[in-house]
Amino acid sequence: MLLTASTTLSAQSWLNQELYPFESKHLELKSGKMHYVDQGSGPVLLFVHGTPTWSFLYRDFIKEFSQNYRCIAIDHIGFGLSDKPLDFAGTPEAHSKNLAEFITALDLEEITLVVHDFGGPIGLGTAMTMPERIKQIVLFNSWLWETKSSKEVQKADKLLNSWLGRFLYLRLNFSPKTLLKKAYADPKKLTKAVHKHYLAPFPDKDSRRSLLKIGQSLAGSSDWYEQQWAKLSSLEQKNWLIIWGTEDKFISTEYLAKWRKRLPTAQVMELESGHFVQEEQTRAAIAELRNFLHSSEQP
Repeated sequence: MLLTASTTLSAQSWLNQELYPFESKHLELKSGKMHYVDQGSGPVLLFVHGTPTWSFLYRDFIKEFSQNYRCIAIDHIGFGLSDKPLDFAGTPEAHSKNLAEFITALDLEEITLVVHDFGGPIGLGTAMTMPERIKQIVLFNSWLWETKSSKEVQKADKLLNSWLGRFLYLRLNFSPKTLLKKAYADPKKLTKAVHKHYLAPFPDKDSRRSLLKIGQSLAGSSDWYEQQWAKLSSLEQKNWLIIWGTEDKFISTEYLAKWRKRLPTAQVMELESGHFVQEEQTRAAIAELRNFLHSSEQP
Protein backbone atom coordinates (compact mmCIF):
# COMPACT_ATOMS: atom_id res chain seq x y z
CA MET A 1 0.00 0.00 0.00
CA LEU A 2 1.39 3.40 -1.00
CA LEU A 3 1.68 6.10 1.65
CA THR A 4 0.77 9.43 0.08
CA ALA A 5 0.96 13.07 1.06
CA SER A 6 -2.20 14.20 2.79
CA THR A 7 -3.37 16.68 0.18
CA THR A 8 -5.16 15.48 -2.95
CA LEU A 9 -4.55 17.90 -5.78
CA SER A 10 -6.88 16.95 -8.62
CA ALA A 11 -9.46 19.59 -9.54
CA GLN A 12 -7.98 22.19 -7.20
CA SER A 13 -9.62 25.56 -6.69
CA TRP A 14 -6.32 27.31 -7.40
CA LEU A 15 -6.12 25.86 -10.92
CA ASN A 16 -6.86 28.63 -13.42
CA GLN A 17 -8.89 27.08 -16.24
CA GLU A 18 -7.92 29.85 -18.65
CA LEU A 19 -4.23 29.22 -18.14
CA TYR A 20 -4.59 25.44 -18.04
CA PRO A 21 -7.86 24.52 -19.81
CA PHE A 22 -7.22 20.81 -20.13
CA GLU A 23 -9.03 17.68 -19.09
CA SER A 24 -7.13 15.82 -16.39
CA LYS A 25 -6.36 12.17 -16.98
CA HIS A 26 -4.74 9.65 -14.66
CA LEU A 27 -2.90 6.38 -15.09
CA GLU A 28 -2.26 3.99 -12.21
CA LEU A 29 1.43 3.07 -12.21
CA LYS A 30 3.33 0.81 -9.84
CA SER A 31 4.62 3.92 -8.06
CA GLY A 32 1.27 5.74 -7.84
CA LYS A 33 -1.34 7.54 -9.87
CA MET A 34 0.22 9.69 -12.61
CA HIS A 35 -1.65 12.77 -13.83
CA TYR A 36 -1.32 13.73 -17.47
CA VAL A 37 -2.84 15.79 -20.26
CA ASP A 38 -3.73 14.19 -23.60
CA GLN A 39 -5.01 16.78 -26.09
CA GLY A 40 -5.58 16.65 -29.83
CA SER A 41 -4.85 13.93 -32.36
CA GLY A 42 -2.12 13.13 -34.83
CA PRO A 43 1.62 12.55 -34.38
CA VAL A 44 2.61 12.31 -30.71
CA LEU A 45 4.40 15.13 -28.88
CA LEU A 46 5.40 13.91 -25.41
CA PHE A 47 6.39 16.69 -23.00
CA VAL A 48 8.58 15.82 -20.00
CA HIS A 49 9.22 18.43 -17.29
CA GLY A 50 11.91 18.81 -14.65
CA THR A 51 11.87 20.43 -11.21
CA PRO A 52 10.03 22.20 -9.65
CA THR A 53 7.65 22.32 -12.60
CA TRP A 54 4.89 20.09 -13.95
CA SER A 55 2.83 19.84 -17.15
CA PHE A 56 1.73 23.44 -16.58
CA LEU A 57 5.13 24.48 -17.99
CA TYR A 58 4.04 23.31 -21.45
CA ARG A 59 0.49 24.75 -21.37
CA ASP A 60 1.01 27.18 -24.26
CA PHE A 61 2.71 24.50 -26.35
CA ILE A 62 -0.23 22.18 -25.79
CA LYS A 63 -2.72 24.90 -26.76
CA GLU A 64 -0.75 25.62 -29.92
CA PHE A 65 0.14 22.15 -31.15
CA SER A 66 -2.94 20.16 -30.12
CA GLN A 67 -4.64 21.56 -33.23
CA ASN A 68 -2.50 19.23 -35.37
CA TYR A 69 -0.77 16.86 -32.95
CA ARG A 70 -1.55 14.60 -30.05
CA CYS A 71 0.03 16.49 -27.16
CA ILE A 72 0.74 14.46 -24.05
CA ALA A 73 2.28 16.08 -20.98
CA ILE A 74 2.88 14.10 -17.80
CA ASP A 75 3.34 15.11 -14.18
CA HIS A 76 6.06 12.98 -12.62
CA ILE A 77 5.02 11.08 -9.52
CA GLY A 78 5.55 13.56 -6.67
CA PHE A 79 4.90 16.59 -8.88
CA GLY A 80 1.97 18.62 -10.16
CA LEU A 81 -1.36 16.81 -9.89
CA SER A 82 0.13 13.32 -9.60
CA ASP A 83 0.25 11.26 -6.40
CA LYS A 84 2.98 12.12 -3.93
CA PRO A 85 3.90 8.81 -2.29
CA LEU A 86 6.13 9.26 0.72
CA ASP A 87 7.93 5.99 0.02
CA PHE A 88 8.74 6.69 -3.65
CA ALA A 89 12.50 6.90 -4.33
CA GLY A 90 12.13 10.10 -6.34
CA THR A 91 15.38 9.66 -8.26
CA PRO A 92 15.67 10.29 -12.01
CA GLU A 93 16.18 6.55 -12.44
CA ALA A 94 12.83 5.87 -10.76
CA HIS A 95 11.07 8.60 -12.74
CA SER A 96 12.54 7.18 -15.95
CA LYS A 97 11.08 3.75 -15.18
CA ASN A 98 7.70 5.38 -14.55
CA LEU A 99 7.87 7.12 -17.93
CA ALA A 100 8.68 3.83 -19.65
CA GLU A 101 5.69 2.23 -17.94
CA PHE A 102 3.51 5.15 -19.06
CA ILE A 103 4.64 5.00 -22.71
CA THR A 104 4.11 1.25 -22.82
CA ALA A 105 0.65 1.47 -21.22
CA LEU A 106 -0.49 4.05 -23.79
CA ASP A 107 1.38 2.20 -26.55
CA LEU A 108 2.87 5.42 -27.90
CA GLU A 109 4.82 5.25 -31.17
CA GLU A 110 6.67 7.69 -33.43
CA ILE A 111 7.15 10.02 -30.48
CA THR A 112 8.59 13.51 -30.66
CA LEU A 113 10.11 13.65 -27.18
CA VAL A 114 10.36 17.11 -25.60
CA VAL A 115 12.52 17.33 -22.46
CA HIS A 116 13.81 19.98 -20.07
CA ASP A 117 15.92 20.14 -16.90
CA PHE A 118 15.74 16.80 -14.98
CA GLY A 119 13.31 15.75 -17.71
CA GLY A 120 16.40 15.44 -19.93
CA PRO A 121 18.02 12.48 -18.18
CA ILE A 122 14.60 11.09 -17.25
CA GLY A 123 13.22 11.24 -20.79
CA LEU A 124 16.40 10.29 -22.60
CA GLY A 125 17.02 7.48 -20.15
CA THR A 126 13.61 6.09 -21.05
CA ALA A 127 14.10 6.69 -24.77
CA MET A 128 17.26 4.59 -24.80
CA THR A 129 15.29 1.60 -23.50
CA MET A 130 12.80 1.91 -26.38
CA PRO A 131 14.50 3.81 -29.23
CA GLU A 132 12.15 2.21 -31.77
CA ARG A 133 9.30 4.28 -30.28
CA ILE A 134 11.17 7.59 -30.61
CA LYS A 135 11.06 9.57 -33.85
CA GLN A 136 12.92 12.71 -32.79
CA ILE A 137 13.99 14.72 -29.77
CA VAL A 138 13.61 18.32 -28.64
CA LEU A 139 15.93 19.34 -25.82
CA PHE A 140 15.66 22.43 -23.65
CA ASN A 141 18.37 23.31 -21.10
CA SER A 142 19.46 19.99 -19.60
CA TRP A 143 22.37 17.54 -19.24
CA LEU A 144 23.22 13.82 -19.48
CA TRP A 145 26.65 13.21 -17.99
CA GLU A 146 28.29 12.91 -14.62
CA THR A 147 27.77 15.83 -12.25
CA LYS A 148 29.76 14.95 -9.13
CA SER A 149 32.99 16.54 -10.41
CA SER A 150 31.32 19.97 -10.62
CA LYS A 151 32.19 22.24 -7.70
CA GLU A 152 28.82 24.00 -8.03
CA VAL A 153 27.01 20.66 -7.82
CA GLN A 154 29.14 19.58 -4.86
CA LYS A 155 28.21 22.78 -3.04
CA ALA A 156 24.50 22.33 -3.79
CA ASP A 157 24.64 18.67 -2.75
CA LYS A 158 26.21 19.54 0.58
CA LEU A 159 23.41 22.01 1.28
CA LEU A 160 20.63 19.66 0.15
CA ASN A 161 21.86 16.89 2.43
CA SER A 162 22.15 19.17 5.48
CA TRP A 163 19.54 20.12 8.07
CA LEU A 164 19.42 23.59 6.50
CA GLY A 165 18.67 22.20 3.05
CA ARG A 166 15.91 20.00 4.41
CA PHE A 167 14.47 22.97 6.30
CA LEU A 168 14.54 25.21 3.23
CA TYR A 169 12.96 22.63 0.95
CA LEU A 170 10.44 21.02 3.28
CA ARG A 171 9.41 23.94 5.48
CA LEU A 172 9.89 27.00 3.24
CA ASN A 173 9.14 25.47 -0.21
CA PHE A 174 12.46 26.93 -1.34
CA SER A 175 12.60 25.31 -4.78
CA PRO A 176 9.45 26.80 -6.39
CA LYS A 177 9.35 29.84 -4.13
CA THR A 178 12.92 31.07 -4.53
CA LEU A 179 15.02 28.99 -6.94
CA LEU A 180 12.43 29.07 -9.71
CA LYS A 181 12.38 32.87 -9.65
CA LYS A 182 16.18 33.04 -9.59
CA ALA A 183 16.26 30.86 -12.69
CA TYR A 184 14.53 33.57 -14.74
CA ALA A 185 16.76 36.00 -16.62
CA ASP A 186 14.00 38.57 -16.08
CA PRO A 187 12.11 37.73 -12.86
CA LYS A 188 9.43 40.28 -13.81
CA LYS A 189 8.23 37.78 -16.42
CA LEU A 190 7.16 35.44 -13.62
CA THR A 191 3.70 36.80 -12.87
CA LYS A 192 1.96 36.12 -9.57
CA ALA A 193 -0.71 34.09 -11.35
CA VAL A 194 1.86 31.82 -12.98
CA HIS A 195 4.05 31.56 -9.87
CA LYS A 196 0.99 30.48 -7.89
CA HIS A 197 0.67 27.44 -10.15
CA TYR A 198 4.21 26.34 -9.34
CA LEU A 199 3.78 26.89 -5.60
CA ALA A 200 0.34 25.36 -5.09
CA PRO A 201 1.19 21.71 -5.90
CA PHE A 202 3.47 21.69 -2.83
CA PRO A 203 1.30 22.98 0.07
CA ASP A 204 2.97 21.13 2.94
CA LYS A 205 6.09 19.34 4.11
CA ASP A 206 5.10 15.89 2.90
CA SER A 207 4.19 17.10 -0.60
CA ARG A 208 7.64 18.72 -0.95
CA ARG A 209 9.70 15.58 -0.40
CA SER A 210 9.79 14.96 -4.14
CA LEU A 211 11.52 18.31 -4.59
CA LEU A 212 14.16 17.46 -2.02
CA LYS A 213 14.72 13.94 -3.36
CA ILE A 214 15.26 15.01 -6.94
CA GLY A 215 17.46 17.89 -5.78
CA GLN A 216 19.62 15.44 -3.88
CA SER A 217 19.80 13.39 -7.08
CA LEU A 218 21.63 16.18 -8.92
CA ALA A 219 24.84 14.68 -7.53
CA GLY A 220 23.41 11.48 -6.08
CA SER A 221 22.54 10.06 -9.51
CA SER A 222 25.79 11.20 -11.15
CA ASP A 223 26.95 7.69 -12.06
CA TRP A 224 23.57 6.90 -13.62
CA TYR A 225 23.73 10.05 -15.78
CA GLU A 226 27.16 9.03 -17.03
CA GLN A 227 25.88 5.55 -17.86
CA GLN A 228 23.12 7.11 -19.98
CA TRP A 229 25.61 9.42 -21.69
CA ALA A 230 27.67 6.38 -22.67
CA LYS A 231 24.58 4.78 -24.25
CA LEU A 232 23.37 7.85 -26.15
CA SER A 233 24.55 6.35 -29.44
CA SER A 234 21.18 4.60 -29.71
CA LEU A 235 19.56 8.02 -30.17
CA GLU A 236 22.28 10.02 -31.91
CA GLN A 237 20.93 9.35 -35.41
CA LYS A 238 17.50 10.72 -34.57
CA ASN A 239 16.56 14.27 -35.54
CA TRP A 240 17.43 16.63 -32.69
CA LEU A 241 16.38 20.20 -31.95
CA ILE A 242 18.10 22.02 -29.10
CA ILE A 243 16.41 25.19 -27.82
CA TRP A 244 18.70 26.84 -25.29
CA GLY A 245 18.26 29.75 -22.90
CA THR A 246 21.63 31.48 -22.96
CA GLU A 247 21.09 33.41 -19.71
CA ASP A 248 20.58 30.28 -17.61
CA LYS A 249 22.40 30.73 -14.26
CA PHE A 250 22.30 27.03 -13.48
CA ILE A 251 22.73 25.14 -16.77
CA SER A 252 25.02 27.40 -18.73
CA THR A 253 26.15 27.54 -22.35
CA GLU A 254 29.07 25.31 -21.33
CA TYR A 255 26.51 22.51 -21.17
CA LEU A 256 25.28 23.50 -24.62
CA ALA A 257 28.84 23.24 -25.97
CA LYS A 258 29.00 19.65 -24.75
CA TRP A 259 25.72 18.82 -26.49
CA ARG A 260 26.95 20.45 -29.72
CA LYS A 261 30.10 18.33 -29.66
CA ARG A 262 28.17 15.10 -29.09
CA LEU A 263 25.36 15.96 -31.54
CA PRO A 264 27.03 17.93 -34.37
CA THR A 265 24.04 17.58 -36.71
CA ALA A 266 21.46 18.81 -34.22
CA GLN A 267 19.53 21.97 -35.03
CA VAL A 268 20.28 24.58 -32.35
CA MET A 269 18.36 27.72 -31.47
CA GLU A 270 19.82 30.00 -28.80
CA LEU A 271 17.37 32.37 -27.13
CA GLU A 272 17.96 35.18 -24.67
CA SER A 273 16.30 33.56 -21.70
CA GLY A 274 16.91 32.04 -18.33
CA HIS A 275 16.39 28.40 -17.45
CA PHE A 276 12.66 28.33 -18.20
CA VAL A 277 12.67 29.12 -21.91
CA GLN A 278 9.09 27.87 -22.16
CA GLU A 279 8.01 30.75 -19.91
CA GLU A 280 10.34 33.57 -20.95
CA GLN A 281 10.53 32.97 -24.70
CA THR A 282 7.27 31.14 -25.30
CA ARG A 283 6.43 32.38 -28.79
CA ALA A 284 9.97 32.07 -30.13
CA ALA A 285 10.30 28.54 -28.78
CA ILE A 286 6.93 27.54 -30.22
CA ALA A 287 7.89 28.96 -33.62
CA GLU A 288 11.16 27.03 -33.60
CA LEU A 289 9.42 23.80 -32.64
CA ARG A 290 6.81 24.35 -35.37
CA ASN A 291 9.53 24.78 -38.01
CA PHE A 292 11.31 21.66 -36.78
CA LEU A 293 8.13 19.59 -36.93
CA HIS A 294 7.27 20.85 -40.40
CA SER A 295 10.74 20.10 -41.74
CA SER A 296 10.67 16.60 -40.30
CA GLU A 297 7.41 15.89 -42.10
CA GLN A 298 8.81 16.76 -45.50
CA PRO A 299 9.49 13.75 -47.78
